[in-house]
Amino acid sequence: MARILFLLLVLFPLSATAASVNGIRTWAGPDETRVVFDLSDTVEHTLFKLDNPPRVVLDFKSTRMDPALVQGKGPTGLVQKIRSGARDGNVLRVVLDLSDDARAQSFMLRPSGSYGYRLVVDLEQEGRATAPVKRAAKPEARPLIIAIDAGHGGEDPGAIGPGGTYEKHIVLDVAKKLAHLIEQEPGMEPLLIRTGDYYVGLRARREKAREHGADIFISLHADAVPARSARGGSVYTLSRNGASTEAARLLAQRENSADLIGGVSLDDKEDLVATVLLDLSRAANTESSMQLASAMLKQLGTVGRLHKTSVEQAGFAVLKSLDMPSVLVELAFISNPQEEALLKNSSHQWKLARAILSGVLDYRNRYMPAAARYAGTATREHVVRRGDTLSGIAQSYDVSLDVLRAANGLAGDHITVGTKLRIP
Repeated sequence: MARILFLLLVLFPLSATAASVNGIRTWAGPDETRVVFDLSDTVEHTLFKLDNPPRVVLDFKSTRMDPALVQGKGPTGLVQKIRSGARDGNVLRVVLDLSDDARAQSFMLRPSGSYGYRLVVDLEQEGRATAPVKRAAKPEARPLIIAIDAGHGGEDPGAIGPGGTYEKHIVLDVAKKLAHLIEQEPGMEPLLIRTGDYYVGLRARREKAREHGADIFISLHADAVPARSARGGSVYTLSRNGASTEAARLLAQRENSADLIGGVSLDDKEDLVATVLLDLSRAANTESSMQLASAMLKQLGTVGRLHKTSVEQAGFAVLKSLDMPSVLVELAFISNPQEEALLKNSSHQWKLARAILSGVLDYRNRYMPAAARYAGTATREHVVRRGDTLSGIAQSYDVSLDVLRAANGLAGDHITVGTKLRIP
């Protein structure tokens, strides 16, 4: 009898090798709710929806869970309550009671960083309408939209300082301060990619900026390395040919790995034509992104120490496929105790926000004359050269001929070589 029992244990070790649910975490953003099951191993599962009332059901094969894990879970976003129970055939059933109909998708994630195996369930409310993009009636009156992307969020804390400070909280604080400052600038409008402590996938960050017609994209982060002595801010742009330094390469790997935590695949699925068009768009924006990054780096240097005195380049996924000047700013090293303390200081956060804004304004006034003219801050001059015509000058500066005449007190179109014309 003992021999038979031994053979059964060897041949059918399901109970010994069954996976277990070790934790359940929930987050709610403005667009979706995420439920993450922390697992001891990969699991087979099925997901389906039921109506009246709306709920999502997950069946885990050969999986155990302490029923106490679902107690007190909810309401969070669309999830009102989480229930669990055993089914026939060694199946664990978990039910998500919802407040409204929702689209549901699930995917498994392998261990990454401090996270083990995870099953991620994303819920998005059915029939959710995208917020209309604000547009003025005339192109001349269109505000310059600045997308501000506070990195990480939700289940992805980003780097953690020696004092326990989370990167995700610091960058959101600075992002909100920067948005407030931009709101005070005539002709400019902020767009916060995330407004609270929830995760947004790297692709979703880019898509939100595009959907709202952003003109500039700024991704905010706080750097971290094992050596606590490292310090200073940095500004990065997208590199199509690899990172400019080994540090930039490692940083890009760390920041891009956020989607391994968040659960969004980084595998591109564009066809050949779309890929070629995106490459052309990136090539056209390389120069403008470098100009924006240089202006921003100069201003950050007035607030504190710089880690590098030149703009770095790396393959950040959050900057890819963006048809606008795009930069990633590492505000300081959160792994440095002194800089961690500064990053937590509200006064210093305002200084960082003002420096970033100053960089944006400098870039706008130098390289976006139409936007600067709308804001009423540009004071440009043109010295008339041989062969110039008033209409040609007006066209080259994107101003109307009548406005150019009025700004310079001209009754007609006659101009002389060497005359300084004020460009409004």
